[in-house]
Amino acid sequence: MDAITVEALTKRYGDTLAVDNIAFAVAPGATIGLLGGNGAGKTTTISMLLGLLVPTAGRITVLGHDMATDRFAALARMNFSSPYVALPHRLTVGENLRVYAHLYNIRHTERRIAELADQLNLGALLNRPAGELSAGQKTRVALAKSLINRPDVLLLDEPTASLDPDTGDLVRTWLERYRAESGCAILLASHNMAEVERLCDHVLMMKQGRIVDRGSPADLLERYGRDTLEAVFLDIARGTGEAA
Repeated sequence: MDAITVEALTKRYGDTLAVDNIAFAVAPGATIGLLGGNGAGKTTTISMLLGLLVPTAGRITVLGHDMATDRFAALARMNFSSPYVALPHRLTVGENLRVYAHLYNIRHTERRIAELADQLNLGALLNRPAGELSAGQKTRVALAKSLINRPDVLLLDEPTASLDPDTGDLVRTWLERYRAESGCAILLASHNMAEVERLCDHVLMMKQGRIVDRGSPADLLERYGRDTLEAVFLDIARGTGEAA
């Protein structure tokens, strides 16, 4: 059984189709890249997967649960990370993580927070208010929040944004290890094409709400006759290239 199944998913705002009849699946232990320019429909798709937006049409199944009728059973085993979603500024990092641990009914909360602090180098930040963190620090804290419940499905929106190359590599290595050890299914939206090539088994290319191409990074490079996934992305976004 796939961890995520999306069928004929559509989201309309008046006359605007934000997401136009898309379909895809994510197997357990797989990382799928969701790529596209601004306004392509990535964030809307992720919001529907999280149950934050109600689809106009279509069906989403996560871990065997229909998100229209049984989303809370799935949400307990999912999580989400985006550096663009701010945590409460007045709470310390430790307090924020405790809040999310309680929301997910995590046992041995302090032990779990200590584990994540060690793995993501957050020990010195636990007593600092979230509003005083740098952009890179906020990104690492957002990732820790998303892992607090050891999710079986992880939705990531620019997970290494604002990180320096060394820390970004640490986070990618950690995600690779977590996926290998847990069998977690990951849906990754990123503008970092090197990151996508490294982490993703399969890529979905979105434009104007539709999936316009898909395949493994190697398949897409061969299809478009390009040396980098960034060049493929630009070809699709600008309409300047065609698959061979």
